[in-house]
Amino acid sequence: MPMMPRKYSPLDYLIVNLDQAVRTLAGAPLSSGRPNPAGECAEAELDDAEKTESARLMRVNHSGEVSAQALYQGQALTARLDTVRERMELAAREENDHLEWCEQRIEQLGGDLSSLNPLWYAGSFALGAVAGAVGDKWSLGFVAETEKQVVAHLEDHLTRVPNADSKSRAILEQMKLDEARHGAAAKAAGAAELPGPIKGLMRLMSRVMTRTAYWV
Repeated sequence: MPMMPRKYSPLDYLIVNLDQAVRTLAGAPLSSGRPNPAGECAEAELDDAEKTESARLMRVNHSGEVSAQALYQGQALTARLDTVRERMELAAREENDHLEWCEQRIEQLGGDLSSLNPLWYAGSFALGAVAGAVGDKWSLGFVAETEKQVVAHLEDHLTRVPNADSKSRAILEQMKLDEARHGAAAKAAGAAELPGPIKGLMRLMSRVMTRTAYWV
């Protein structure tokens, strides 16, 4: 007799999300297992200033992925449709790839992770949970707009990373492709267009996080 799929309770989902938070912040996330896109790139001869700049930019991207992971987990927790929840959980696993790649690159460059990552995680998780509770189409709209802003942010970083740093560039390019795909998938799934003031608030919050994580 085939086994029926287990139905998770709200408490089950809360425990799963707590586990994901610990994994994200402790550096042991559940990734999809894709190879690091920088693996085939030779390490460039960077001077100290170039290493510092690359490490700081990758730290910003790592913090951004911490926030993205929390956002998706928060949305999955309160999503009303199982299909939307599954979409959020799949995206979260791919964001964990980014998290892992950024952390590896920061370590190679001799940099440090942001000490404020727990704060970024908590704030983004709360936003995601609220977005999911409002309704699935608005939650998907939040994803679509977030990914649109992240793609623009990555394009900016690609102009700032030292030209010789091919490893960081390879990671950022793959992240850009993935984020654009996540945004397109959210739109195809029925994402609602967010009001202008909400988009502006999202940009402001992103600016605060990126500028702070660059230094701390």
